[in-house]
Amino acid sequence: MGKRFIDGTDFYNMVIASANRLQANVEFINGLNVFPVPDGDTGTNMNMTLTSGVNEVNKRRSEHLGTVAAAFSKGLLMGARGNSGVILSQLFRGFAKALQELDKANIVQVAQALQQGVDTAYQAVMKPVEGTILTVSREAAKHAMQIARRAQDMTELFTAVVSMAKDALARTPEMLPVLKQVGVVDSGGQGLVVIYEGFLESLTNERPLDDAAAAGTVEAPVPAADLSSMPLGQADAQEIRSEGPAQAQIAAEDILYPYDMEFFIDMSAYPEAAAQFDEDELREQLAKDGDSIIIIADDGMVKVHVHSRQPGDVLNAALAYGELRNLHIVNMRDQHRDIVEGADYGHIAAAEPQPRKENGLLAVAVGDGIAEIFESIGVDLIVSGGQTMNPSTEDLVNAVRQIPAERVFILPNNSNIIMSAQQAQELVEDQEIIVIPTKTIPQGMAAALAFSGHAEPEQNRANMEEAISQVRSGQVTYAVRDSQYEDLTIKEGDYLGLLDNKIVVTHNELLETSKQLLAKMLESGDEIVTVITGADADASMTEQLLAYAEETYPEAEFEVLHGGQPLYYYIFSVE
Repeated sequence: MGKRFIDGTDFYNMVIASANRLQANVEFINGLNVFPVPDGDTGTNMNMTLTSGVNEVNKRRSEHLGTVAAAFSKGLLMGARGNSGVILSQLFRGFAKALQELDKANIVQVAQALQQGVDTAYQAVMKPVEGTILTVSREAAKHAMQIARRAQDMTELFTAVVSMAKDALARTPEMLPVLKQVGVVDSGGQGLVVIYEGFLESLTNERPLDDAAAAGTVEAPVPAADLSSMPLGQADAQEIRSEGPAQAQIAAEDILYPYDMEFFIDMSAYPEAAAQFDEDELREQLAKDGDSIIIIADDGMVKVHVHSRQPGDVLNAALAYGELRNLHIVNMRDQHRDIVEGADYGHIAAAEPQPRKENGLLAVAVGDGIAEIFESIGVDLIVSGGQTMNPSTEDLVNAVRQIPAERVFILPNNSNIIMSAQQAQELVEDQEIIVIPTKTIPQGMAAALAFSGHAEPEQNRANMEEAISQVRSGQVTYAVRDSQYEDLTIKEGDYLGLLDNKIVVTHNELLETSKQLLAKMLESGDEIVTVITGADADASMTEQLLAYAEETYPEAEFEVLHGGQPLYYYIFSVE
């Protein structure tokens, strides 16, 4: 008889097997995306998200199932990229919550955890769409609950889960007409099927053979031992552009709480103390003789930051809950004196940050020119990302914390980044985050221009959303594969014109594609048009396009800006 329980080691092996299998299927999953544009594809996003989860479980390996599941959930949450990655993180967030107290789980408990994951994911999505990863997860969990009490072992349970997940995946084209039109199943749902297959593979020590593998479209999986060394390089570290806060102009003696302290409390070795942990109580203790207090608690690990006059009291208070790790204490008065005297601290931050302003503004964009445009219209900080690379939730959290503002508005500028930005709202405690759902660079620019550093939050939100509604966005790129989209037959290598993220033009010549797209955008002919040139835009062709546009639409105003964005030759903004 097979396993009737899984513990932390079993789940660790299941995670590794699923990550290997997903990595081997990335391109296959990417190929299912409905739009044939070069974009931050579903398979890539899910793979990066899962890799973040693996990196976290590698740090916290344990025989205790709840500990490993919590580590996996934390890694997914922070590493979530794109809508599919965010939903995946929510599925396993609920899953981990259901198992958090268990050193091992039986068949019924695992089925219940799958169902709690589905409930959590549906609650996190404002407008759930059927025919997606949500449908696949729901049907699989529902079936697991139905058979859990009669299943003989975990292998039987996950065989049923995989079978139902595949069945639900096969039905996604009937739920989403665009999938049926293109002739594919949902890419996020396919990714989840691959993950469940990895779980089953680990439990059976066999590799399930799916249609993709049978057809020879996927490579052999990466050995589990290699996965911990796959941080995915530049994908895990998003470039952040900022001038950085200025050094505070104060005297050393004016720093009332001179000891800048930052550390982690690891509560895993003190389960009884962890059970008594009260975040508000600890904050009150630290506030007796300190300020700038930040406490972030997440599944047995607590991050603490405080400025204090009595560092010993701080450490004693923290030690009541667990072991201290990564302890860092700096005397800010000494820092300040040395900085004033000209000492070079190199990597050490300024002794005191800028006083916080009311409102800050963060934008996601790629391309040196676009970043400069955003900076010129008042954006505090740019996170590099967009069509070709979706920043993770953690990237956005870290960026928000760099802006000295009580409230930070985020402009995602891509529909696949909005959910990651919304997820970041849960993870920053001492700043308010407001996500303005910009889906394109022109929308982001319009919103940034409508932003006020001193307006009330709801007034800012209303002004920015109104500005978004007044702009039309166009993009010119190329097709990465053959496709059929509505009444357009698209060939690989053709140029594509997108109007508000919908493909409306396809042609085998770049200039003609751009002309046709402008024609669809300039309805009255007297609009204000901004042309943002990409990294691969040819200067002479841009001149031809501008000459044509000015002659054809003499009432319109045209401005050409260098954007430097990859893969998208032109971005058009029409107001």
